[in-house]
Amino acid sequence: MSLAPDLAPHRDRFTALPPERVARWLEIFPPRTPPTHPAALGMRLEEVRLDYARMRLPFRADLIQPAGVVHGGVIAALIDTVVVPALASPYDTFPGLLTIDLQVQYLGAVRGEDMIAEGWIVKRGRSIVFCRAEVLSASGELVATGTLTYRVRPPQGDRPISG
Repeated sequence: MSLAPDLAPHRDRFTALPPERVARWLEIFPPRTPPTHPAALGMRLEEVRLDYARMRLPFRADLIQPAGVVHGGVIAALIDTVVVPALASPYDTFPGLLTIDLQVQYLGAVRGEDMIAEGWIVKRGRSIVFCRAEVLSASGELVATGTLTYRVRPPQGDRPISG
């Protein structure tokens, strides 16, 4: 999917993944039965690179709160989810992932349009990884940022690729 450059301003800082690894990630996030939480909300993985991912959450009326804007919990879920492919991108097998800390800064509201989220790795330790995420409205407004800390348990015997 082609995006205006300002809707994915961070992607070019990150190394493209081999096509077979991208294909595996695209298989993890399709609609399924029973749906995973991201699938139930309608999140779609659009791009994954080494230590980077971009997702879209198409607007649906059932995602709004009584004031008519997308619920903050939905935005927080998008922030928490967009970093998952970035976290696991260096591995051939899906690692164990656990959110340790999630902080969201709401900067604007989303009314009646899709959201595009970018997530990336700031620093990797042996088992702790620090991440950032940004959510933009489809019209390009920055609506939220997030800082996250994850515990990562690499798959047994899997050696991560590096950028």
